[in-house]
Amino acid sequence: MALFRRGAKDRTAQDQTAAGVDAAEGAADQAGTAAAAGDGPEVQDATPEDPAPAAVDRSAGPWDSTEEIPPGPRVDLGALRLPGVHGMELRMEIDKKSGTVTAVGVTIDGSTLQMQAFAAPRTDGIWDEIREEIGESVRKQGGAVDDVPGPFGRELLARLPVRTPEGRTGHRPARFVGVDGPRWFLRGVITGRAAVDEEAAGTLENLFRTTVVVRGTEARAPRDLLALTLPNQADGVAPQPAAPAAPTFDPLKRGPEITEIR
Repeated sequence: MALFRRGAKDRTAQDQTAAGVDAAEGAADQAGTAAAAGDGPEVQDATPEDPAPAAVDRSAGPWDSTEEIPPGPRVDLGALRLPGVHGMELRMEIDKKSGTVTAVGVTIDGSTLQMQAFAAPRTDGIWDEIREEIGESVRKQGGAVDDVPGPFGRELLARLPVRTPEGRTGHRPARFVGVDGPRWFLRGVITGRAAVDEEAAGTLENLFRTTVVVRGTEARAPRDLLALTLPNQADGVAPQPAAPAAPTFDPLKRGPEITEIR
């Protein structure tokens, strides 16, 4: 799955929104909730008075693998190394056609953080452009989105359209966060209670912040997905196959998954 490719802006936005909606659907299923149309937390409009945030300080993470990183156990997923958090459920999303691991989802206390890493230009970040694409796609598909300041700089607070068990159109909240690093971009989608509850979001935000990105030295086109791998057995995580997820409102479907619990 080649996401965030230049020259295919509309398809890129749809791919990224589908990934976010898939995460929202999975988190809501695990929490056993379904939002009716018009219900759920309201998203406040961003105002022109919102101050532009300063450049994100990465001294506390997310880190590049070549930087000085605090010691501690991490789960090696290839392009990403995640800190272990007690009780977290780790889910790897796999493209059925290519067999490529496209994303990792971490669920803690009913909220989920989905992460993907991409190649980026040497000098310019890509998060500003990607936010616009995601926001445009969410609005086209009947959702609402606001560009607001957050702990990692600008982020998107969205209400994603979903189908409730009763067949009605509902909305579920999601936060799209991103950090531009040296020749890479790390994107996260937070769903569940952590998408609207600052206290609940703390654990997932800290996990995102303390993730290590392994970019590698090879030449890559900007927006190329950095390949993930299944966890090493040495990490003490035994993968178990999970049933395929139910389809969402978007025709793009998520592939088979591997679910594991630490």
